[in-house]
Amino acid sequence: MPPSSPRPSAVPADSRVVRFQRLRRLSQILDNAIGIPGTRIRFGLDPIIGLIPGGGDTVGMIFSSAIVLEAARMGASKTLLGQMAFNILLETVAGIVPVVGDIFDVTWKSNVRNIVLLEKYLEIERSTRPQNRWFAVLLLIGLFLVFAACLTISVLVLRWLLQMLGTIAQ
Repeated sequence: MPPSSPRPSAVPADSRVVRFQRLRRLSQILDNAIGIPGTRIRFGLDPIIGLIPGGGDTVGMIFSSAIVLEAARMGASKTLLGQMAFNILLETVAGIVPVVGDIFDVTWKSNVRNIVLLEKYLEIERSTRPQNRWFAVLLLIGLFLVFAACLTISVLVLRWLLQMLGTIAQ
């Protein structure tokens, strides 16, 4: 039996590239999925979800946090994770303001910003960088606590407004 020549195998796709492409698709769905005809304005599901009173911004923050967590799994630095968390934090805090927060969400696009940051990082990344999963988890917990505070303030303001309307109607 003659020795068989080695078969060329398909080069396995770099898992980081595949994961990054998945994150990029998620950010596009969240921030740029829908275009307004005749304009260059695009928005995604994140601002639409944010319109749901009380829980919409929470859901948007969870989706956005998934990008940060995956970036940590890919070995992103603490500095980068902090920048990404700041983008989400700014969008979440602004989101508690009715109408203005939704407009800010359409223009700020924290998920797209975070993907650009991650892409730049991956281009210069050294393989010796430590993974910062726990740092990312702590950042996400911090984001959640800030969001909980913002939600509490929103509920209190809404309750106060309803009481004022009730007083005026009487």
